[in-house]
Amino acid sequence: MGKRVAVVLAGCGVFDGSEIHEASAVLVHLSRQGASVKIFAPNIDQMHVVDHLKGAPTEEKRNVLVESARLARGDIQDLSQLSVKELDAIIFPGGFGVAKNLCTWAVQSKDCSVNEEVKTVLQAFHSEKKPIGLCCISPVLAAKVFPGCEVTVGHNKDERFPDVPETAEAISQLGCKHICKNVNETHVDEKNKIVTTCAFMCKAPLHEIFDGIGVMVQDVLKLA
Repeated sequence: MGKRVAVVLAGCGVFDGSEIHEASAVLVHLSRQGASVKIFAPNIDQMHVVDHLKGAPTEEKRNVLVESARLARGDIQDLSQLSVKELDAIIFPGGFGVAKNLCTWAVQSKDCSVNEEVKTVLQAFHSEKKPIGLCCISPVLAAKVFPGCEVTVGHNKDERFPDVPETAEAISQLGCKHICKNVNETHVDEKNKIVTTCAFMCKAPLHEIFDGIGVMVQDVLKLA
């Protein structure tokens, strides 16, 4: 029987929601591995809405669950309905929505707060010793919720990773260990069952990001 995996989205679109290519890559790789997937998002307002053509905020108001439903083709549930007992693993794609809607990292960095429902879900999987997969910026959720854990958001001495040094330093200041990895690699924190990969934290071709997310999915399923 295939593993039962939750995928948690944060909206639709890189600048204010989930990164669409990352979310799609996660779903494709889970499908290829024969997993059964349930998609969730919190029923909350986005921090703001960004015009993705202009790259600038607008005056619009949008809901994270409603926007995430676009990526889920309408088959999505409120995160409050998630039951850890019915699932074997959980994965969070990246995108600025993670740092704006699921937590406040985008404006407060290491001093951010994590959405209570997101925090509760993460803690539930951790306490049940069920694996957690995170890519791109989403490993900061683990760094904030699980002091002492090990994660990667990429490589801090490579020009293809311009935002990694600052993020890695903030992760370290939270008492966690940042492990340098390339786009085609994951880091597996065996103790905490946390699997991370950098995805679009690296300025890499799309197929390399897709493949790296595939490694993360495989490593999550191995632990499930």
